Amino acid sequence: MNIKNQFPIYKEFLNKNFIYLDSASTTLKHESVISKLEEYNSQYSANIHRSVYPIAEKATNEFEKSRFKVANFINSKSEEVIFTKNATEAINLVAYSWGLSNLKKDDIILISKMEHHSNIIPWQFVAKKTGCTLKYISILDDGTLNMESFDSLLSTKVKLISLIHQSNVLGVVNPIKKIIRKAHQNDTLVMIDAAQSISHIEIDVDKIDCDFLVFSGHKMFGPTGVGVLYGKYKLLDQMEPFLYGGQMINKVNEQTSTWNELPLKFEAGTPNIAEVISLGASIDFIVSLGFSKINQHLNSITNTYLELLNTFEEITIYGQTNNRGPVISFNIKNVHAYDFCQIMGQHNISLRAGNHCAQPLLNQFGTNSTNRISFQIYNSLDELNYFEQKLKETITLLS
Repeated sequence: MNIKNQFPIYKEFLNKNFIYLDSASTTLKHESVISKLEEYNSQYSANIHRSVYPIAEKATNEFEKSRFKVANFINSKSEEVIFTKNATEAINLVAYSWGLSNLKKDDIILISKMEHHSNIIPWQFVAKKTGCTLKYISILDDGTLNMESFDSLLSTKVKLISLIHQSNVLGVVNPIKKIIRKAHQNDTLVMIDAAQSISHIEIDVDKIDCDFLVFSGHKMFGPTGVGVLYGKYKLLDQMEPFLYGGQMINKVNEQTSTWNELPLKFEAGTPNIAEVISLGASIDFIVSLGFSKINQHLNSITNTYLELLNTFEEITIYGQTNNRGPVISFNIKNVHAYDFCQIMGQHNISLRAGNHCAQPLLNQFGTNSTNRISFQIYNSLDELNYFEQKLKETITLLS
């Protein structure tokens, strides 16, 4: 798959070796997404859901068209799709609007040790406020979820499981269908963080039967500033708003107010209109490629890079598992991750160094930082020779 010409950033590096290996952080933006952003800002830059003049109606229609596209993409009802500014805000919405109202002392929230900080800190906050307990599913040495640990922790006191679908550090893909099925047999709700998986794994919320699902537009070739919360209608309908102000109201009196219908109840104020509209374009792009084609390409690239890295005795790869998404974390003996990342960056090879907002996970592997390379459909195998060359040069330089 060679579609670099559909991503305008590559035009900035014509006749240069430019390898972008940080898609787990944010993906490059597809030309259709950039076009939609420009289209809104230049042709119908009006507010939505408020006015009936032509460009305002156009903006509202385009905004709501994106909501329908998201709903079709994950197989939900459109009123179950809430636009947020990112997955982090979506998780916080559930923490505030559901967690604070429904959890109490002796209740348990269950998460895993591979969670991103955005799926840890909100639950620490809820536990502190409500008196409930936050517990962690442990991780095996290969980085996979310890299902025996999960089974032992699941009890009638567990009211919510909030779990990452694919680890942003290890690439491990968790067995969410199995976990959701067991949780529902226990009358436990489940929220899935699909930020890392949404661009390459088909997710049907009706089939997997999750109660909440979150993801961000900027990790699926879309813009920053827009995320999605899916929630089952019954749950969302019972929840209080997270933010208060314009648009989310039905009627306002001097002392009391009533709330709008779903999904607007959770979308206070003027949203990131252009970003929501362009999210629809990113979904169109993914659908046009198809998940089978995307995964075939990503699996080939990931496995080839793994084979290369495994030839270096001084490199330690974390999370050795076959059930892996397009993410590889590793360290080089006696070479600090930040030094390696900076030198590689000077060669126009973009990768990530740090704790990847997953300090509890890295602590388990006895390190406080790793190098991370992550792939998307614009990466190609013809980049590998240049990466290998600069990898060897940088190791020699820093060792």
